[in-house]
Amino acid sequence: MAIHPGPADRCLLGLLCSLRSRLFRTLLLLLWTLLSCHLGGTAQGPGEWTPWGSWSRCSLSCGRGVSVRSRRCVQLPGEEPCWGDSHEYRVCQQPDCPPGAIPFRDLQCALYNGHPVLGTQKTYQWVPFHGAPNLCDLNCLAEGHAFYHSFGRVLDGTPCTPRAQGLCIAGRCLSAGCDGLLGSGALEDRCGLCGGANDSCLFVQRVFRDAGAFAGYWNVTLIPEGARHIRVAQRSHNHLALVARDGHYVLNGDGVLSPPGTYEAAGTRVVYTRGAGPEETLQAAGPTSQELLLQVLLREPNPGVHFEFWLPRERYGSFQAQAQALGWSLRQPQPREVEPQPAETPVVPEAIPARAASQTPDSCGPCPDSRGRAHRLLHYCGSDFVFQARVLGRHRQAQETRYEVRVLLIYKNRSPLRTREYVWAPGHCPCPPLAPHREYLLAARRLVSPDGTRDRLLLPHAGYARPWSPAEDSRVRLAARRCPV
Repeated sequence: MAIHPGPADRCLLGLLCSLRSRLFRTLLLLLWTLLSCHLGGTAQGPGEWTPWGSWSRCSLSCGRGVSVRSRRCVQLPGEEPCWGDSHEYRVCQQPDCPPGAIPFRDLQCALYNGHPVLGTQKTYQWVPFHGAPNLCDLNCLAEGHAFYHSFGRVLDGTPCTPRAQGLCIAGRCLSAGCDGLLGSGALEDRCGLCGGANDSCLFVQRVFRDAGAFAGYWNVTLIPEGARHIRVAQRSHNHLALVARDGHYVLNGDGVLSPPGTYEAAGTRVVYTRGAGPEETLQAAGPTSQELLLQVLLREPNPGVHFEFWLPRERYGSFQAQAQALGWSLRQPQPREVEPQPAETPVVPEAIPARAASQTPDSCGPCPDSRGRAHRLLHYCGSDFVFQARVLGRHRQAQETRYEVRVLLIYKNRSPLRTREYVWAPGHCPCPPLAPHREYLLAARRLVSPDGTRDRLLLPHAGYARPWSPAEDSRVRLAARRCPV
């Protein structure tokens, strides 16, 4: 049975329809306002990309090819085109091509064999021509003739040249970044992280300054597992030596010099150079797969062995522990030695023992007063190193004094400190003076000579050197919090 609405019902339905129509018009007006006014008239910014599609199959069935994926730009009326690329290309590595396989560019040129070209009925056999300006054009040479013809662009994924790593994409020669994407420009940082900022590893850089009391092999440093971008250099008639973990010399062992060249060691290639002059270098990209021991074969006083490498942060603690277990200054010579040089070879004098120095009358005058919180804050904030150390010995020279110290506790360091260090102070009567066999809290600066041959820890005149005590420890920790950033 049909139900017919009465007058009141018809009136109510009409009112609802009218309200719905007004609401719909209001919503449309609001949407249009948002689209046209909120973004400033017709300048409504770029559209939005759809998600990336899946990667295509590799362009080649063997060797090095290219894969592509794409996305689509969704634009509303008045919007600008999307920012960025609609296609991405990455390198795909297939199994090596069998011996005698025809290169990809050769196949493309061969497609035109026996077909009339150049508006005549003549036919030719075509082979690639690599002397044309655009590497990504299909430039083919007519065999037996002195001309070539360009058949347009090569197919995507064609190598730019037979020996280059670049691949042709849309007529451009692109190289793959470390992320595998062609043209991305992404590079590995010094830590080996693609696109990184060198913040996942630490830079170790030192100069081995020990002069050596006799000719022979002296340890310089331990190059730990995981080290990258290793570089060692020295300028003298001494020679660098490298020892593998099993004790065998990689180069310059047993007093026999190895020829310059490339050596395999610890999973990396070590490039050893030695020219006509006194300079020697070792370089390796790394990362090393195991520890290496760097030594120097002393035949004359050591002007300094410079070494540097990058090390993952998580390996730095174990590296320090291993280095300290070896006594990082590693002053003890190895059992394997060479014969000393003749008497005319200059020898650096040994440091004067502490007890001998203490017997020398001290005719130095009083030092200026350098006490107070302001003095401590000035030297702590302006120093490169603040550490607790025990003085082991003192060696006075004409214009400076050298203290040999054992580092016990480090408060501040701009670069790694060894277990044993030399601290230099200006003058025969340094201020403040340090007494052997006592512990001090020292603030030192790093001083590198202009020619880079000397890298020293310097205790400035009237600098900061206090006998260590728990109270001094508290004061220096408080100073650390008040240094300006």
